[in-house]
Formats: sequence, structure tokens, C-alpha cells
Amino acid sequence: MLPLLRFTLDLFSTDPKLAPPGLPLSGAIAPAAFAHPQANRELRLGDAVVAYAFTRAKRKSIGFVIGPDGLVVRAPRWTPLHEVDAALQEKSAWILRKLQESRERQSRAHSAQVQWRDGVVIPFFGQSITVLLDPTHGFSGRGAQLETMEVVGQAGAEVLPAEKILHVGLSKAATADQIRDAVQAWLMRQAASHFKLRMEHFAPLLGVQWKKLRLSSAGTRWGSASVDGSIRLNWRLIHFREAVIDYVVAHELSHLREMNHSAAFWSTVGTVVPDYQQLRAQLKEDAIPKW
Repeated sequence: MLPLLRFTLDLFSTDPKLAPPGLPLSGAIAPAAFAHPQANRELRLGDAVVAYAFTRAKRKSIGFVIGPDGLVVRAPRWTPLHEVDAALQEKSAWILRKLQESRERQSRAHSAQVQWRDGVVIPFFGQSITVLLDPTHGFSGRGAQLETMEVVGQAGAEVLPAEKILHVGLSKAATADQIRDAVQAWLMRQAASHFKLRMEHFAPLLGVQWKKLRLSSAGTRWGSASVDGSIRLNWRLIHFREAVIDYVVAHELSHLREMNHSAAFWSTVGTVVPDYQQLRAQLKEDAIPKW
């Protein structure tokens, strides 16, 4: 195809295809270092080949979105593809960094997949606890009880951290689902209790009043706030260390003063959690059990 004709088709096409008609994508391109499952274009950025999903949309500028599947690019209907390529090259360092970070997060999430069995280790307030099935244990609580076991080392040896054991009142023959449900119920009780304590701590400091706390199991949101004073917090926050939980609690309570993410909102958060930026980053970087 002549260069002029190719440019004309690129300019007016609303459904660009990387491969000629009838030729599957996998047969038209070499394996890419980063490949979106719905990729229909590819480009070499730095030392990597990036296969991305490209769509036309009613918008005024070229947009990049990097998610778990990879890179998605949306461009105005009349933007020629060579301008899209130029924009990708200009942002190549940022794109490659974000793609690598996304890949590493997915790898950590995969390694955090819990195998629910006797002796499984899970994070609790940023530390590891071991689940022990103990049908004969006399529990003072409901269903499970956390105990701290002191580890005795040899004289002069490095002091080892105490081991935390979660005794769960289930038979050794309990199924994975039974173990998961029992541990989750216990964790949710701990979460509700701890969240209330921290909300009672931060609310007076922020000059706000909350009315109701509800636990959330949302897959992508750590919390939310409503104008009526209702706060929702994801119970899985209990896996993080307390400073990270404090950031999320303060974040949602601050919304009772500023229902936005303006400079005034972040200034409000910073009055009670000065290092909120670092703690916020941990929410994205730390791997927690995949339930």
C-alpha cells in the first residue's frame, strides 16, 4: 500500500486493525514484553515491545490507562495514528514504569493466594499469624482466639519475635471453605472493633462526627464516606499495619469535611496523618491475601 493511502486509512478509520483482514493478531506480531489481551496495535517503547488495546472515542486528547491487563489507549476519532505513536513515545518512560509496577503487583498478588489449611500463615496488622485448627481449645471468644507464643532462643543468640497463633475451633478434617469462613469471621470482628477505636480517635481531631460504620468487602475500594455521616471501610485493611489503617480512617473521616479530593481535602488529611503519601503508596504496593 502506498504511504499516502495508508495515512488516509489511518486517519479516517474508527476501528484500526494491526493485522491484515483474515490474519489473527498472534500471527502478525512477534511476542511482546507487555501485551494486553485485547491488543490490536503494538509499538516498541525503549527496549520493550508493548501490545496495547486501541480505541477511538469522543474525547479531545489522547488518553492512557494502565490496568491489570495492560495498556489501553483512547484517542479522538480524527487523530492520525502517527500522532498516537508520537504521544506514546513521549510518555514511554512513564508507561514502561507503570506496566512493570503493574506486573510486579500481580505477581505479589498471585503469591499471596491463600491455601486454606491447618498451619496457613496470614498477615494481621502487618505481622504474620499462624492458623491452628484446635477443636479442643477452650475459647473465651467466638470461634477463635489469638495467642502469643514466646520463642526461646539459645543464650547470646538473636532474639526472635514472638509467634502469634490463631487457634480456630475446627476439626483437623475441616474443609478449606470452613477454615476460610471461620478466619474471615474472626478478622471481621477484629476489624470492626479496631476501626471504631481509630474513628473515635480521629473524629474529634478533625472536628467531624460519624454516625454509622459498615464493613465492606469491595474488591477495589478501601473505604467511602457519605454526607449523612456513614463510613464504609474494607475489612481486609486488617491485614495492613496500623499506620496504614489510620491513613484510610483519616481519609474517609476527612471527607465529612471535604467531599472531594481537592488540595483542601489533602491538607485536612495531613493535619492528622502527615505521612499520608507514603502510607497511601503502601495500599498499592503491599500484597495481601487473595480471598
